[in-house]
Amino acid sequence: MRYIDAGKIENILERGKKPPRGAIDEAISKSLALKRLSLEETSFLLNSRREEDVRRIFDAAALVKKRIYGDRVVLFAPLYINNICANNCVYCAFRRDNNIMSRRRLSPEEIASETVSLLKAGHKRLLVVSSESADDSEAEADFFTGAIRTIYEQEYMKSRIRRVNINCAPLSAEGFRALKLSGIGTYQLFQETYHDDTYRKAHPSGPKSDPDRRISAIDTAFEGGIDDVGIGVLFGLYDHRFEVLALLSHVEHLEKKFGVGPHTISVPRIEPALGTDISDTTPHKVSDDDFRKLVAVLRLSVPYTGIILSTREEPEMRDELFRLGVSQVSAASSTAPGGYSTGNDPESGGQFVLQDHRSLDEIVSRLIGQGSVPSFCTACYRKARTGQAFMDLARPGTIKGKCGMNALVTLKEYLDDFASPEVREKGYRLIARMKDSLDDDEKKMLEKFMRNIESGMRDEYV
Repeated sequence: MRYIDAGKIENILERGKKPPRGAIDEAISKSLALKRLSLEETSFLLNSRREEDVRRIFDAAALVKKRIYGDRVVLFAPLYINNICANNCVYCAFRRDNNIMSRRRLSPEEIASETVSLLKAGHKRLLVVSSESADDSEAEADFFTGAIRTIYEQEYMKSRIRRVNINCAPLSAEGFRALKLSGIGTYQLFQETYHDDTYRKAHPSGPKSDPDRRISAIDTAFEGGIDDVGIGVLFGLYDHRFEVLALLSHVEHLEKKFGVGPHTISVPRIEPALGTDISDTTPHKVSDDDFRKLVAVLRLSVPYTGIILSTREEPEMRDELFRLGVSQVSAASSTAPGGYSTGNDPESGGQFVLQDHRSLDEIVSRLIGQGSVPSFCTACYRKARTGQAFMDLARPGTIKGKCGMNALVTLKEYLDDFASPEVREKGYRLIARMKDSLDDDEKKMLEKFMRNIESGMRDEYV
């Protein structure tokens, strides 16, 4: 597979089982200085089994996350617009040969209805998700840009979706350029597995069956003018330690070629899906303990990169991983096209079974209860803090000053417009506590934003 030296990774993993004296301490110290770890240093952490070492990895991951992003956790919702798929991925309910799957490609009117449903819940940022059609790249780009335009046009109580990200199949450079012009934030594409033989077995037919076409799409997105990208692995298809190092190899390639790595890394695990039994026969099942550790190790390995967690995970696991490095989470999700209107029954066309069914208000409440600040901020995309500009702020940890203020502002908006009375009071108390930690200039700025919100103003940011 292009950019991935499997033999090198296997050798590093083998050597990592016997780290030199002090190697784990040195890796943790380097990460606490907000520097990216090498594959070798990451291998030492992945292979660690001593309870004391794992605890130190967890504590360091929590500290690194706080240094980069502060206390905030960004919330978003996926919006699936098509599940008619040309691929036969063995783990996915959308696979072409799954004859018991209900198929649907949303019309502009249906996309508008779904968007309004999400606006009514309080969402401000969406991730558009689509299966891979048999249509050519130009036709698919037209479908996506039309969907994005429709989403941005919708309004509810003066509330609009402020940023649309997208997870879709590879396009041409011209197609990616059209996506950029439509106003997307991040282009997201998961390799699923970086192990070549495993990839080919998991994707036996369809356009996705070519691993090099898949991995090269991120390069093409950059070449098409998109400088914010997200990558990820579907953990369980192959050894999670190999996948982490391979993913970091991909990061190294992007940084070397384009000067900037991914904005986000996603960490889904295989879950049950209609029409496939792979969740019962997962080739390399990742235990909860290993999952916690791999998330923490990723946070240490790429301190400045966002980590995204979906509603595939149980509520308890999600709540725990907020501390260990996750910086963005989906909330109140549906994986079925039209699912926000028709419910989230897998029989109606969902991609996989969800584990966290809490409402957005419940997740906001839980985050507040943990001392985290729920954030609906989209400021970086609109202030041109993307790509290299974002990393210049994220690497030294200075982005959190802007993130923290914008998180409090967007939380106040949510509390005033959409929250239940109980959550509203909890949120007001959190904002008051956070205000006490600000310097005098920041306090004055926050007070001004709060007064403006109370007078009816929305969507201010720094």
